[in-house]
Amino acid sequence: MGVLKKFEQRLEGLVNGTFAKVFKSEVQPVEIAGALQRECDNNATIWNRDRTVVPNDFIVELSAPDYERLSPYSGQLGDELAGMVRDYAKQQRYTFMGPIKVNLEKAEDLDTGLYRVRSRTLASSSSQQASPAPAAPPGRPGHGAPGGHGYPPAPAGVPPMPSAPPPGARPGGYGYPQPAGQRPPATPPSGGRTRYWIEINGTRHQISRPTLVLGRSTDADVRIDDPGVSRRHCEIRTGTPSTIQDLGSTNGIVVDGQHTTRATLRDGSRIVVGSTTVIYRQAEG
Repeated sequence: MGVLKKFEQRLEGLVNGTFAKVFKSEVQPVEIAGALQRECDNNATIWNRDRTVVPNDFIVELSAPDYERLSPYSGQLGDELAGMVRDYAKQQRYTFMGPIKVNLEKAEDLDTGLYRVRSRTLASSSSQQASPAPAAPPGRPGHGAPGGHGYPPAPAGVPPMPSAPPPGARPGGYGYPQPAGQRPPATPPSGGRTRYWIEINGTRHQISRPTLVLGRSTDADVRIDDPGVSRRHCEIRTGTPSTIQDLGSTNGIVVDGQHTTRATLRDGSRIVVGSTTVIYRQAEG
């Protein structure tokens, strides 16, 4: 049974079905849970072969009416959502820098039924003292996956950003801006063989040929089960530099936040097809 289904079943029996009664608008607990899963996937940082770190501190912003209705149950709901994140991380073999926390906040700019998720990586003092974190690999900013239908960044007035991320934490999210001018190199250093792969929902797919077709068809090199993805949606070509080409899909592609039909790819580039985020990776060795 999937993590989201287990989470939904647990909520059904809580407080004699109270949660089933309070979630009457478009916002559903399983929808928020799915957004938290995507937040982990979109901000995962691979430190080494055995460790992938994801955010552990989450804020779910709700419209004023939704927040007022849910605030009496925010503690219990937050605990359940944190438990779901923990279960999902175990399934995907993700790790955390500190305890998992999920808090609800009111956002005046959201209409009823809409929500937004923000996240950051917070290291506990005990983990910092027990094991100094290795240096994080260069990466692109982790754009918090907005809940629902894609919202702009959080408005002014959100909690202040820390002066620097914890050791090894990924820049981005709502906690850590990327330093000016810091971008991954367009091509890997010379010498050695370059490896290419993509990551979808925490699963790695190696690119062993010069081209890789993504799509919903079983004939695609990597099949993406998403109704917003065309049968042959786009094609990745590895090289110097690597590129991505739309194959006449219905919904197009978004690369690093830009709608396009063709783009150059760098290590860490984010490709959105339908409602699925694909992370492009390349490394020497």
